[in-house]
Amino acid sequence: MQEGIKNIDAEIIVIDNNSSDDSCAMVKEKFTHIKLIENKANTGFSKGNNIGVAQAKGKYICILNPDTVIAEDTFSKLLKFADQKENLGAIGCQLIDGSGNFLPESKRNIPVVKVAFQKMVGHSKNYYTNHLQENETGKVDILVGAFMFMKRDLYKQVQGFDEDYFMYGEDIDLSYKIVKAGFDNYYFGETTVIHYKGESTLKDKTYAKRFYGAMQIFYKKHFKSNFIFDTVVWFGIQFAMLFNNAGSIELKKTNDYFMYSHALHATFNTVFPFEVNHVNNIEDVRPNSEVIFDANTLSFKEIIEQISILQKNNSHTFKILPKNSNFILGSNTSKHRGEILHF
Repeated sequence: MQEGIKNIDAEIIVIDNNSSDDSCAMVKEKFTHIKLIENKANTGFSKGNNIGVAQAKGKYICILNPDTVIAEDTFSKLLKFADQKENLGAIGCQLIDGSGNFLPESKRNIPVVKVAFQKMVGHSKNYYTNHLQENETGKVDILVGAFMFMKRDLYKQVQGFDEDYFMYGEDIDLSYKIVKAGFDNYYFGETTVIHYKGESTLKDKTYAKRFYGAMQIFYKKHFKSNFIFDTVVWFGIQFAMLFNNAGSIELKKTNDYFMYSHALHATFNTVFPFEVNHVNNIEDVRPNSEVIFDANTLSFKEIIEQISILQKNNSHTFKILPKNSNFILGSNTSKHRGEILHF
């Protein structure tokens, strides 16, 4: 994030919703220039972001999840694009998971009853926007809350995130409010961001309750009550609870680790609890191995590009060693949270 605003007049505001770990202490110690807002309770995604935006001072804002990695030129590209557009709504970008797979929720259609029902039964084709390819740019209706870029005045005009949503659905609601207000939302496929936590599986009963509960709020707010959809929601939740343990994902395992870096330094020989092979040519990485990218010598843009390239053979897993850190982070699937491995 810091590298992404290096040459931009910008501020970073972090909202903590009453974390139980030591993340706030870490931010205060290592990132003294960041504005940290510590909520005394978990007020939810919507209210947390509204609190943060109320403190923001810039012309543009970006709603950004903490489990994301951006390229150094992401914001400069978006600012250039935004300044060329009239009637601009919100902008989203190409999101990939920790394995380099494109996350289709990056660009979506309005979830009318038929579309929502199709998604519930496993047919998501019409839920996502298919007229644009992953690397293309164009108008879309719905963006994902993990990354939403827009003018601060627009956010205020549409009254930000609706706090009736605790988790899930608030990004759909905000996107739709912008469209209803007469503005154009855009999917910008010319920059890529890693999002370590993708969409949860509908076989998880907690997710199902929250997701379909959010859809009920959305329909009552924008389309009035719909008996058919309410019935679909009820059956969807029961289905998810019944099959909660089905379809588990087997994570890839490897004992073959490669550190990709542009320079060899002493850290490689001392910190890792496993044997790591150092390479400065990505083609020297063997199949079915884990690739650790050294952010001390690589740009995040290059790391994201290499993950996207290597993902095509579907045999690697990926982690990142951040600058001056004693841990690596990453995720092997969009169905699981990103993980941090300390040394």
